Amino acid sequence: MNTLLRALTWWNSQTINTQFWTWRNGTRVGEDGEGNVFYQSKDGKRRWVIFNGESEASRVSPEWHGWLHHTWAEPPTEAPLPHKPWEEPHKANQTGSLGAYFPEGSLYHAQPAQRRDYEAWQPE
Repeated sequence: MNTLLRALTWWNSQTINTQFWTWRNGTRVGEDGEGNVFYQSKDGKRRWVIFNGESEASRVSPEWHGWLHHTWAEPPTEAPLPHKPWEEPHKANQTGSLGAYFPEGSLYHAQPAQRRDYEAWQPE
């Protein structure tokens, strides 16, 4: 079943064709904390990522995103970016999951905050 999924879907890691193309034309550059593996072509013109699991662009950290888009030449494995003490670790987009942000007063909270600054319009 896994081989069939890899042959027909692209959103769960890589397809068999992508794996073959990467094997023939790619050079492994590094891996991030989530297990995503980054490659570049032998001439260095093309760069890509093979996701570990679901293909979701927000799972790529800012360091690797900059390298993928040729913002800087050296990958984070060779020239790591300096981090400020106030920076938080990278997190993938949580929209639509249990980890999503809901502001105070949101209807998704068990006890939404009472609104005191709103009066409903009443027609005359």
